[in-house]
Amino acid sequence: MAALGGDGLRLLSVSRPERQPESAALGGPGPGLCCWVSVFSCLSLACSYVGSLYVWKSELPRDHPAVIKRRFTSVLVVSSLSPLCVLLWRELTGIQPGTSLLTLMGFRLEGIFPAALLPLLLTMILFLGPLMQLSMDCPCDLADGLKVVLAPRSWARCLTDMRWLRNQVIAPLTEELVFRACMLPMLAPCTGLGPAVFTCPLFFGVAHFHHIFEQLRFRQSSVGSIFLSAGHLIGPVLCHSFCNYMGFPAVCAALEHPQRRPLLAGYALGVGLFLLLLQPLTDPKLYGSLPLCVLLERAGDSEGPLCS
Repeated sequence: MAALGGDGLRLLSVSRPERQPESAALGGPGPGLCCWVSVFSCLSLACSYVGSLYVWKSELPRDHPAVIKRRFTSVLVVSSLSPLCVLLWRELTGIQPGTSLLTLMGFRLEGIFPAALLPLLLTMILFLGPLMQLSMDCPCDLADGLKVVLAPRSWARCLTDMRWLRNQVIAPLTEELVFRACMLPMLAPCTGLGPAVFTCPLFFGVAHFHHIFEQLRFRQSSVGSIFLSAGHLIGPVLCHSFCNYMGFPAVCAALEHPQRRPLLAGYALGVGLFLLLLQPLTDPKLYGSLPLCVLLERAGDSEGPLCS
């Protein structure tokens, strides 16, 4: 759970160090108002992000390079301004940060290497079955595949491919910034750390339902397949990019694959190992301190095992 937001949050000091009721610790407006401000701020961010995609009127589909370029401009502007929403939320709730806004949003060096590697490893374990399926269906062997991946020409082609840039770079970066780095600090003092971690993906998922209308409009897929593929759980930028690359696991294709048995065993093994390794690989101790817990303790919330 470490990267933008999550364990990367170096959060907030309140004016009075002694333990006191939540309304006092959060600066006086009261827990109800603070929660409404937090939810409204997150909803405004989500609407702004999605709305920015439609400021350009076009009859072209979303994968057209011209549409992608225009949307790049929109989401980059919204994402760049999104920290202002956190600043406004801080002023409205009375919560005063004890550190810079960038650190508050999870941009810090402490624990950066495990934060980049361990969540990605865990995600790849979950996708063990699809990775096996991809390797079985790939006509080239491992050596040839590595040559293609490491070739500068291949990367040059990727960097000029608007769809690749959107799926692997711009979307993961901007979506994680808006839907995790900005939203998690605002939700956690209201809901607690655990519920906030699971609430952010709800905003993220609802914001992706606009894809359904686009795909139906251009008749790119059926209603059933669209609902199966709309949205992913929020994760660090690298995991997000990896999930965008892999897409929704092709379970139906695996059931009809010539090597069905080993492939399905890989799917099951991946899910089993993921569940087994989820807790040890997401232990906050691996990623440095968890400053968000300081705020929760001062707000009168003993966040249980997440902050123990």
